[in-house]
Amino acid sequence: MFRVRIASEPIDPSLLQSQFKVDPQCTGALVTFTGHMRGEGIDALALEHYPGMTEQSIESTLASAARRWPLLAAEVVHRVGELTPGDPIVWLAVSARHRAAAFSGCEYIMDYLKVSAPLWKRELRGGRWHWVEARERDDQRARRWGHRGTGA
Repeated sequence: MFRVRIASEPIDPSLLQSQFKVDPQCTGALVTFTGHMRGEGIDALALEHYPGMTEQSIESTLASAARRWPLLAAEVVHRVGELTPGDPIVWLAVSARHRAAAFSGCEYIMDYLKVSAPLWKRELRGGRWHWVEARERDDQRARRWGHRGTGA
């Protein structure tokens, strides 16, 4: 099972993990990641996407991860809309027979989401909105997998 959902409502990581089905006969590892919006002087964050295109792009990355590692399942839930500090922004789960594949698959997918997924971010600082630029350190991490992009 490989699924992607773009959510305009808040993400509940505990609920998502409880609903993520694993095959107890095959699954030896389940890795989850929850990314939260950091404050650091930011009052709010707004995420935008192109419906359909964003899901298809992320689905393609899940398939790519499954070709690289023997993954059993993966799911991404990514928020769009306006968030405040502390809100979960992304939840990702990856299962595999062995932990190395699950960890690598999770990291690969998260690095793609950070730099290449068609999601655009604006930050509200001091009453003014501005677009978030890509960070070189994120691009460097993603290049090890062959991801290219200028996402934020």
